[in-house]
Amino acid sequence: MALSRGSKVISALILTAPLLMTACATTDEVKHAQDTANAAKATADQALSTAQQAMQAAQAASDKADKASSDVAALNQKTDQMFNKSLRK
Repeated sequence: MALSRGSKVISALILTAPLLMTACATTDEVKHAQDTANAAKATADQALSTAQQAMQAAQAASDKADKASSDVAALNQKTDQMFNKSLRK
Protein backbone atom coordinates (compact mmCIF):
# COMPACT_ATOMS: atom_id res chain seq x y z
CA MET A 1 0.00 0.00 0.00
CA ALA A 2 1.45 3.30 -1.08
CA LEU A 3 1.25 6.33 1.20
CA SER A 4 -0.53 9.39 -0.09
CA ARG A 5 1.27 12.73 -0.21
CA GLY A 6 -0.61 13.96 2.92
CA SER A 7 0.32 10.81 4.81
CA LYS A 8 3.97 11.26 3.87
CA VAL A 9 3.93 14.83 5.21
CA ILE A 10 2.28 13.74 8.45
CA SER A 11 4.74 10.87 8.83
CA ALA A 12 7.65 13.27 8.27
CA LEU A 13 6.28 15.65 10.89
CA ILE A 14 5.81 12.87 13.40
CA LEU A 15 9.35 11.65 12.82
CA THR A 16 10.89 15.14 13.03
CA ALA A 17 8.78 16.48 15.94
CA PRO A 18 11.20 15.31 18.66
CA LEU A 19 14.09 16.85 16.75
CA LEU A 20 12.23 20.12 16.32
CA MET A 21 11.29 20.19 20.01
CA THR A 22 14.90 19.81 21.10
CA ALA A 23 15.93 22.67 18.80
CA CYS A 24 13.43 25.11 20.35
CA ALA A 25 14.54 27.39 23.17
CA THR A 26 12.73 27.22 26.47
CA THR A 27 11.11 30.27 28.02
CA ASP A 28 13.89 30.37 30.61
CA GLU A 29 16.54 30.27 27.88
CA VAL A 30 14.85 33.11 26.01
CA LYS A 31 14.56 35.13 29.25
CA HIS A 32 18.24 34.51 30.00
CA ALA A 33 19.20 35.60 26.48
CA GLN A 34 17.09 38.76 26.83
CA ASP A 35 18.66 39.52 30.22
CA THR A 36 22.12 38.99 28.77
CA ALA A 37 21.33 41.27 25.83
CA ASN A 38 19.92 43.93 28.17
CA ALA A 39 23.03 43.75 30.36
CA ALA A 40 25.26 44.06 27.29
CA LYS A 41 23.28 47.09 26.13
CA ALA A 42 23.58 48.70 29.56
CA THR A 43 27.33 48.11 29.51
CA ALA A 44 27.57 49.57 26.00
CA ASP A 45 25.51 52.60 27.06
CA GLN A 46 27.83 53.16 30.04
CA ALA A 47 30.88 52.84 27.80
CA LEU A 48 29.37 55.36 25.38
CA SER A 49 28.68 57.79 28.21
CA THR A 50 32.23 57.41 29.51
CA ALA A 51 33.64 57.92 26.01
CA GLN A 52 31.54 61.06 25.56
CA GLN A 53 32.82 62.44 28.87
CA ALA A 54 36.39 61.67 27.79
CA MET A 55 35.80 63.47 24.50
CA GLN A 56 34.47 66.52 26.35
CA ALA A 57 37.50 66.51 28.65
CA ALA A 58 39.83 66.15 25.66
CA GLN A 59 38.10 69.03 23.90
CA ALA A 60 38.43 71.21 27.01
CA ALA A 61 42.13 70.34 27.25
CA SER A 62 42.58 71.12 23.57
CA ASP A 63 40.86 74.49 24.02
CA LYS A 64 43.15 75.30 26.96
CA ALA A 65 46.21 74.29 24.95
CA ASP A 66 45.10 76.48 22.06
CA LYS A 67 44.62 79.41 24.46
CA ALA A 68 48.05 78.83 26.03
CA SER A 69 49.64 78.65 22.58
CA SER A 70 47.95 81.91 21.61
CA ASP A 71 49.15 83.54 24.84
CA VAL A 72 52.72 82.34 24.22
CA ALA A 73 52.59 83.68 20.66
CA ALA A 74 51.41 87.06 21.96
CA LEU A 75 54.19 87.15 24.58
CA ASN A 76 56.77 86.19 21.95
CA GLN A 77 55.57 89.02 19.74
CA LYS A 78 55.82 91.51 22.62
CA THR A 79 59.30 90.23 23.47
CA ASP A 80 60.40 90.62 19.86
CA GLN A 81 59.00 94.15 19.75
CA MET A 82 60.79 95.09 22.98
CA PHE A 83 64.05 93.53 21.73
CA ASN A 84 63.83 95.30 18.38
CA LYS A 85 63.06 98.57 20.16
CA SER A 86 66.11 98.16 22.40
CA LEU A 87 68.32 97.59 19.34
CA ARG A 88 67.21 100.92 17.82
CA LYS A 89 68.42 102.91 20.82
